[in-house]
Amino acid sequence: MSWLFGLNKGQPEPPPGLPLQPPPPPPAGGSSGGGDKPKDKWSNFDPTGLERAAQAAKELDKSRHAKEALELARMQEQTTQMEHQSKMKEYEAAVEQLKGDQIRVQGEERRKTLNEETKQHQARAQYQDKLARQRYEDQLRQQQMLNEDNLRKQEESVQKQEAMRKATIEHEMELRHKNEMLRIEAESKARARVERENADIIREQIRLKAAEHRQTVLESIKTAGAVFGEGFRAFVSDWDKVTATVAGLTLLAVGVYSARNATGVAGRYIEARLGKPSLVRETSRFTVGEAMKHPVKTAKRLKSKPQDALEGVVLNPTLEERVRDIAIATRNTRQNNGLYRNILMYGPPGTGKTLFAKKLAMHSGMDYAIMTGGDVAPMGRDGVTAMHKVFDWANTSRRGLLLFVDEADAFLRKRSTEKISEDLRATLNAFLYRTGEQSNRFMLVLASNQPEQFDWAINDRIDEIVNFALPGLEERERLVRLYFDRYVLEPATGGRQRMKLAQFDYGKKCSEIAKRAEGMSGREISKLGVAWQAAAYSSEDGVLTEAMIDARVDDAVKQHQQKMDWLRAEEEAQTKTLTPPPAGGAGGSKMGFNLPLSETPQAQEVITPLLQGDSLPQQRTAQPQSSSSPVGAGCEEAVKAGFNRPAPGSEGVMDRGDKAGSPPKDGTPV
Repeated sequence: MSWLFGLNKGQPEPPPGLPLQPPPPPPAGGSSGGGDKPKDKWSNFDPTGLERAAQAAKELDKSRHAKEALELARMQEQTTQMEHQSKMKEYEAAVEQLKGDQIRVQGEERRKTLNEETKQHQARAQYQDKLARQRYEDQLRQQQMLNEDNLRKQEESVQKQEAMRKATIEHEMELRHKNEMLRIEAESKARARVERENADIIREQIRLKAAEHRQTVLESIKTAGAVFGEGFRAFVSDWDKVTATVAGLTLLAVGVYSARNATGVAGRYIEARLGKPSLVRETSRFTVGEAMKHPVKTAKRLKSKPQDALEGVVLNPTLEERVRDIAIATRNTRQNNGLYRNILMYGPPGTGKTLFAKKLAMHSGMDYAIMTGGDVAPMGRDGVTAMHKVFDWANTSRRGLLLFVDEADAFLRKRSTEKISEDLRATLNAFLYRTGEQSNRFMLVLASNQPEQFDWAINDRIDEIVNFALPGLEERERLVRLYFDRYVLEPATGGRQRMKLAQFDYGKKCSEIAKRAEGMSGREISKLGVAWQAAAYSSEDGVLTEAMIDARVDDAVKQHQQKMDWLRAEEEAQTKTLTPPPAGGAGGSKMGFNLPLSETPQAQEVITPLLQGDSLPQQRTAQPQSSSSPVGAGCEEAVKAGFNRPAPGSEGVMDRGDKAGSPPKDGTPV
């Protein structure tokens, strides 16, 4: 309300929150009075303001809006005060913000100061650590130098001591050697002097010893002669003693001779009944030794039942049907005590010939025996005896014996064209003699990769020829699945072995492997399964992965290709070096050949017309005849003439004939 009274008129109002400044001091001199008299405080007061205020108050009192004007003035004053308070609060907030900024700046400065102090401390610590390491390294270096110096001094001292010791030892040895030489020399001289002085005495002692020994020997001889003479005289003079002695010696000789012959006969009987011939490598027949060594295995074999002939054997449908018919016929033949048929199985290696022979014997309830042709030639002169022992042993089987000859072409070769020894020729003749007629005791099964090398007499003894070819795509897939289950899945799921199998499509993988294994035999595929198992065992965690399977398959395919390259190179070399076969002849190969049964003539049909008018010996001696004998020459000329004059239906067959394998014209078997 100061404006009503005219106070502070024309002066700016101070901002709220700041202290009011005092009015300026009055001037030093007066305006109209005395210069030295001070002015009164009311001298500058203007009363007009009061007058205006009073006039305004009267007007307000008279006005009907006086109360509203007063209320409005009061509200304006309150508004002004509130504005001053808000400004004061803003000022206080600004002051607080300024204080916060100052605190933040101080904290930042303090943090920077602390960081700088920390860096200084770290640098100081690193420098002190560096100095400490340097001091430690210097100490270690000095200590090492000191140790090396001490070690060098010790080594020098030891070397000096060793040299002194060696010198001392050498000196001692030299002195000892000199003393020993002097002692030996003195002893030798003394011994020589004693011997020279006692030579007569020594000779006399030797002479006395010899005379005494001679006298003792003479007396012993005289005493022994007298004793034996008296005994012999008494023995001769007593006729009963002479008779008893002669009878005893006779009985002793008879007993020794009888015991030796009886032992030989019993041994041969036991060997034929219970033993196993030396040519037989494997057999299912029981022997006393095997029964005593493996009683559990023997009991299991006795309790075993006949198995399926094609269990575990994978063949193409046509061949499977044919061999199943053979198995059924063999089983019925054994049950009806009929005559067994001889079988020739040929084809590439590893196609299941040996496996089928074993399964055939087990299916038929027969015993089986396996022998190899390579064991016959090394036996030399004993081959004939060993061959007869095999067939004698086979005839003693009560269940019937399936005699399987593996690699039969090793000793059943042509006797006319092949260069074979006389011992092997005699063994072949013995084999032909024992297989000339069909038997109800044994069944002959031959297996060969090169059947074209067989003697014609061997071919004449074959009743059934079976070609075991390489497996096709379906057979390969069945084989891959079979060996994958046997060598991978069963060990992996059994839990007893260190083997696991990764997750992938097993069926699809087996199909892919079967496509890639084109040309492989069953044995090669089985080895592939064993390779997968070995790969799993050789891994760190024992897990067989798909990549490992593919790697083994790639290796197997490469090895198979290498083998095929070697085989082709060998066949090409033989083609270049050997003369070509005659026209119409059956060309052989390393992997076997096919003999069409419908076109193969019988031996009797081919050879009998060629020998018409020729006189062949009716009997054959046990000793083989040489090619220079008249009979052999006649047979050879007859056969050659037959080759030049082939009979009807015999083209391409007589190249396998020979002089010793040709049957006589009366049709009797060789």
